[in-house]
Amino acid sequence: MDRTLTEPKIRREVIVSAAGGEPVAHCEALFAATSCAPEFIDITDEVQRVVGASGALFGQATVFSGHTTAAIKVNENEPLLLQDMARIVQQVAPVHEEYEHNDFSRRTVNLDEEECANGHAHCQHLFLSTSETVPILDGRLALGTWQRIFLIELDRPRERKVLVSIIGVRG
Repeated sequence: MDRTLTEPKIRREVIVSAAGGEPVAHCEALFAATSCAPEFIDITDEVQRVVGASGALFGQATVFSGHTTAAIKVNENEPLLLQDMARIVQQVAPVHEEYEHNDFSRRTVNLDEEECANGHAHCQHLFLSTSETVPILDGRLALGTWQRIFLIELDRPRERKVLVSIIGVRG
């Protein structure tokens, strides 16, 4: 008997059925002052406040960073793990490597007065993400036991803007 192909043993359970509920569309911006890189800022409680303000009982929350050097990820907020993750991010694209993006004698696009050598931060971001989408059940983020939502600074201290967009229904 070929054991590589088996019938799945999947159980279904309806969590919420919101047929007929009033639609909700709500968006807020969160602003966070970062202090170093890499830095993991737990924004879970603030995102939950936005969910509460929206009145959505069922739907989804999308958390989005409009920055190419600051990411959004869901992971565990455990201090030693955060140290491990910071080390891994730095190993992926070390600050002191050479990056074409940092050669201002050749680079001619996307420059402003505050431009700095941040090729490492852009390369680190390749392995992370710009957004996370989390289900909303009974007006709460449906995160797992240890899951938290992080804004991850990869570049330098500054104010970062995160959009929290809620789509769902009220009961």
